[in-house]
Amino acid sequence: MKFVSKEDIEAPIAEVFAVLSEFENFERSAIRRGVEVQRMGDVAAPASGLGWDVQFMYRGKSRDLHLKLAEYEPVTGMRLSAEGGGIEGGLDVELLALSPRRTRMVVVLELKPRTLSGRLLVQSLKLAKSKLTKRYKLRVAEFAKLTEERLSRTA
Repeated sequence: MKFVSKEDIEAPIAEVFAVLSEFENFERSAIRRGVEVQRMGDVAAPASGLGWDVQFMYRGKSRDLHLKLAEYEPVTGMRLSAEGGGIEGGLDVELLALSPRRTRMVVVLELKPRTLSGRLLVQSLKLAKSKLTKRYKLRVAEFAKLTEERLSRTA
């Protein structure tokens, strides 16, 4: 199952990547939403094995997930790989400079079942794919807008 979203941000590519690399902000945001987050590794050196153990409630059941920073290419993008609950997947974020002051961000989320329970979960997600796709695109657009606003305030 795959979700794709593209957003253009009115900011230089290096500044957008800097915001994407603020892993502590994402951790705090997840904790505010009731997610338990345990970081492994150093955010100061993200390319050397940064990872997270995450626990959250989804559909009335506690889910455990292990996230790992699989690829980290400064300025152009990163890839997070996830594993847990019978599912594995990845989140790819790619940045492309459209002009010196404009950046295109492409975010791809892919989920693959690995067990029967994982297949059941992914199948239930497929039944609601159009609703989930709308919510996914809305969240990516919201992140892009907040990033744009934040960077325009500091400029």
